[in-house]
Amino acid sequence: MPSIELEKVAPHRPYEAGPFRMAMGLTAVAAAHWLEFADDHAVQMAERDRLLAETPELVLACLPEAEVAAAELLEVVQAHLCTHHAAWFVREGDALHNRLRDRRIDLAAPAPPLAVIGRLVQEDFCLMQAHPDGHRLVGAVLCFPTRWSLAEKLGKPLPLVHERVPFYGDRLSAPVERFFASLKDGRLAQRLNWSVIDDAALYQLAGKGRGGIDPTITPNNALRRLYLRVERQTFRRLSVSRVVVFGIRVHVTSLDRVATEPGEAARLSDALGALPDEMISYKSTGRFSAALQQALNDVGTSKGALL
Repeated sequence: MPSIELEKVAPHRPYEAGPFRMAMGLTAVAAAHWLEFADDHAVQMAERDRLLAETPELVLACLPEAEVAAAELLEVVQAHLCTHHAAWFVREGDALHNRLRDRRIDLAAPAPPLAVIGRLVQEDFCLMQAHPDGHRLVGAVLCFPTRWSLAEKLGKPLPLVHERVPFYGDRLSAPVERFFASLKDGRLAQRLNWSVIDDAALYQLAGKGRGGIDPTITPNNALRRLYLRVERQTFRRLSVSRVVVFGIRVHVTSLDRVATEPGEAARLSDALGALPDEMISYKSTGRFSAALQQALNDVGTSKGALL
């Protein structure tokens, strides 16, 4: 069948100039915009297929108490696709015809629901169930982790999931729990999380908390060697199981490209410069921050010289 060309989504550039702020930064999302489809679809879906086929034990997990929620999420996802992306997804009896990939998915097959979801969309999903100690991670399809392990976090409440994140306990733990507890049926929200990293791989388990300086990253090559990694994180409640679904859609962009966008080099430089030492250590940006700041400043200088 002829290939289907997807439009580019507006780039997410969530870093801000000015003082560092640790905040949820939630915004409302219209139902039609819950899932993102963009021109990186084919590449990301091929990688998801590979991970789910070769290493399912690393990217899939579902505790017994999450099985009902996982099945419910599959119903919600396929209904959303057939309603809001009807040109690409068509229900045919017990099968879902994915016209983007020219595939028919048997929804009645005994495959784990989270595995089926993982082959349908680019988003990863974590299932968060209410618990006296805080909402617990009880299941997930997580093909593209940003330097964390599903096996390590499974079954833990949010405070322990984020125990290594600087300032989370003091500034975000209570607001996050209040938000999860109060999330209403039908309401969708999103936030954006960003990092600058030295690896373009979509699947990343390790890399946080690294010290030292990487001498191979210099002002001359930093923009080519480094990447902006943005997570578009979405939140919704499943109406039957009452589990909160935490969606993660990953975007990876070379800083060489980001720096060509008007004003972005200066904004990113300001945001990186405002990071506290604890966050620099956690995100491992100290390994290349001096070289990157010089490269970003050089972009601004060279553009100024042309005016």
